[in-house]
Amino acid sequence: MNQKIKPVFVQGNHACVLGALKAGCRFFGGYPITPSSEIAELLALELPKVGGKFIQMEDEIAAMGAVIGASLTGMKALTATSGPGFSLKQENIGYAIMAEVPCVIVNVQRGGPSTGLPTQSSQGDVLQARWGTHGDHEIIALAPSTIPEIYHHTIRAFNLAEQYRTPVILLLDEIIGHMRELLIEVPDDQIELINRVKPSCPPEEYLPFQMVESDIPPMADFGSGYRYHVTGLCHDETGFPTNDPQKIDAFMKRLNRKISRYTDQIVEYQTAGNQDSDILIMAYGSSARSARQALRLLNSNDKTAILFQPLTIWPFPEKAFQETAKSRKSIVVVEANAGQMKREIERLVNCDIPVRLVSSLNGEPIDPKTIADAVMEVV
Repeated sequence: MNQKIKPVFVQGNHACVLGALKAGCRFFGGYPITPSSEIAELLALELPKVGGKFIQMEDEIAAMGAVIGASLTGMKALTATSGPGFSLKQENIGYAIMAEVPCVIVNVQRGGPSTGLPTQSSQGDVLQARWGTHGDHEIIALAPSTIPEIYHHTIRAFNLAEQYRTPVILLLDEIIGHMRELLIEVPDDQIELINRVKPSCPPEEYLPFQMVESDIPPMADFGSGYRYHVTGLCHDETGFPTNDPQKIDAFMKRLNRKISRYTDQIVEYQTAGNQDSDILIMAYGSSARSARQALRLLNSNDKTAILFQPLTIWPFPEKAFQETAKSRKSIVVVEANAGQMKREIERLVNCDIPVRLVSSLNGEPIDPKTIADAVMEVV
């Protein structure tokens, strides 16, 4: 944790902690749950050293509430959990969306439903990340696949949360959360850190949910002299509840628009393999690691494919994927669930291209040979 920039061999959950501290995280509220517990354990040690606060709450619901409260005071706040805890956090995630409270939720996924597979991996929370909380809403969710990506996208999660006044979900999984790789931390002067925009008007003129051109109103810190109301109810520009249909309509449209209008700036993806291949593989998280190895196996058999890996799962990089999928003869979706993103891919290609699923529900990594075999069967 020292300030010297040197290669370190770290666990994925450790890289998440390093990224959070680098991003300026100064509050953690959580509850122990496998396989995310190392994040809490390390932050309990490191946050006090930088003037931060750590608290273990009585349950996952309270942990999410504590994070919201800390963020309202101006602190960059984080919680970490896994499947069952992520389910419990959903109501308060919705509250943070409605109240436009920036925060980061790390979900180190494990198998489910219910208690499921506490010590084994899954990617079964992808759709829960998008639609887990009720109502019409937009969400930002990131899905790294390597330890360096975990580090960089933890920093990016905080930047996005601050920039768009919204909760951001970081979807890891047990495999990358517990594996170890080499990480070279980035010097402070090479990292862009984004902080929420603060109001420039006097406190008596401040409207915490004002309709502004950017759709992202400035956010004052509690305790800084700006007193305002925060509620999970639909509210007007002042923050107080309203039943006025016009105000409700304007607010809800802005709430969704503040992310949807910036999709091109939010989404990130990467490709690998043969750009001219007829076969497209779509994979993310730990499954993308298996897919990259599958590309090597295909090359050794004089076969090729192109890999599309979304680093931003939500909003999904639709335009980029559709452009990449154009003129392909077949798509192979690789994910450690029953096909949650496969449905999204089928929607995007409008049934014009056959989509095949390579999946795993047993908690084990997907075998690269299984992916390569699936590609060769459709060549």
